Amino acid sequence: MAENNYEDPAGSTQMFRAFVETPAAQAPSNVSVHRSSGGGRTGLIAVGAIVAVLVVVAVVWLAVK
Repeated sequence: MAENNYEDPAGSTQMFRAFVETPAAQAPSNVSVHRSSGGGRTGLIAVGAIVAVLVVVAVVWLAVK
């Protein structure tokens, strides 16, 4: 019968906590945080709204015709 060799689950938890609790000062200095103001999302919503209006206009035009 094969032996079941399991690693200590607490060990991986401890390593994860050590990783999470490292101070931000030790983070690499060449990493930049990009914070978008939502411009891409706003543009996507605007395009979606325009397409929706065009679909409604096309349906009304076809219904009247």
